[in-house]
Amino acid sequence: MPRSKEIQEQLRKKVIKIYHSGKGYKAISKALGIQRTTVRAIIHKWRRHGTVVNLPRSGRPPKITPRAQRRLIQEVTKDPTTTSKELQASLASVKVSVHDSTIRKRLGKNGLHGRVPRRKPLLSKKNIKARLNFSKTHLDDPQDFWENILWTDETKVELFGRCVSHYIWRKRNTAFQKKNIIPTVKYGGGSVMVWGCFAASGPGRLAVINGTMNSAVYQKILKENVRPSVRELKLKRTWVLQQDNDPKHTSKSTTEWLKKNKMKTLEWPSQSPDLNPIEMLWYDLKKAVHARKPSNVTELEQFCKDEWAKIPPERCKRLIASYRKRLVAVVAAKGGPTSY
Repeated sequence: MPRSKEIQEQLRKKVIKIYHSGKGYKAISKALGIQRTTVRAIIHKWRRHGTVVNLPRSGRPPKITPRAQRRLIQEVTKDPTTTSKELQASLASVKVSVHDSTIRKRLGKNGLHGRVPRRKPLLSKKNIKARLNFSKTHLDDPQDFWENILWTDETKVELFGRCVSHYIWRKRNTAFQKKNIIPTVKYGGGSVMVWGCFAASGPGRLAVINGTMNSAVYQKILKENVRPSVRELKLKRTWVLQQDNDPKHTSKSTTEWLKKNKMKTLEWPSQSPDLNPIEMLWYDLKKAVHARKPSNVTELEQFCKDEWAKIPPERCKRLIASYRKRLVAVVAAKGGPTSY
C-alpha cells in the first residue's frame, strides 16, 4: 500500500538525519528498510536543492514549439477566417502533429479566440471620406437640430430568423476592424418589406411595401406617411427628412417630387446605417415580432404594425439624445465601421 505524502516526507527527513550522524547508504537502507538506490536519490536531492520536499515539475514538453506557435499567430493574424483544421494541416506540413483543439487552446492563451464576425456594410474610400466629412460637419450641431429630423428607412422582416454563423480569430476590442467583419449589402419562408419613420418625440407611421419597390412606390409611401407623421410627432416647420442614398430615393423623379412637395432632405453619406438610429428600432421591432412567433406572412405584417406602434417615445428620445456619440465614433474610426 503506497505511503501518503506526509509519511514519505518524514521518511526522507529520517534518511538525512541518519546520514548526518555519519551512517552510510547500506546502514541507512537496513535501518529504514528501503532500497539503497532510494537512499542515494534522497541524499542526492538534498545535496543539490537543500530540501527533500517535492519540487514543481516541468511536466510534459509542449507539442507546439515556440516556432510553431509563431506560425499559428502569423496565419490567423493575416487571415482571421482560417479554421483550426486548416491550421492543423499547416503545422502537419512542417511535421508538427497536434489535435485541432490543442491549436484552439494555444491561440486562446495568446488572446486569440473564435468569435462570430460582425456584419457591416462594405466601405469604399469614397464612402469612408463621406462618412468622416458628414460626422465632422455635424459634430457641433445643436441638439434641437437632431430632434427636428424625421428619420426613415426600409427593412425586411423575415418570418424565420437567420441561423448561419461564421467564426474568426481575433483579439479583444478588435471586432470592428476591417479584417474582422463580413461586408454586407442592403437587403440580404416568407418575409415582408416595411418602411418606417420616427423622430425624437416617438415612432411615426409604418408602411408595408407590397410588390417591387421603385421610385413611384417610394413617392407614394412618402406622400401617404411623411406629413401625417410630421404632424403627429409635432415637428417644427423647419423639419428635415432623412433618407439613405438608395437609387429609389435619389432618382431624378424622386428628387423632383421632393422639391415639388417642399421636403428638405439631410445630405447623407452612403453605406452608413450606423449613423441612422432607426436601425436600433428595427432591432427592437424584429425581436418583438419574432417573440410572438408569427406563423404566416399575414400575421407577420400585423405583428410588425402592432409592435411598431408600441415603441416607447422615451426609447426614441434617448436614441436622439445620444446621437452625437455616433458622430464621435465615426471620427474616431476615421470614417470606418463603428460599434453602432
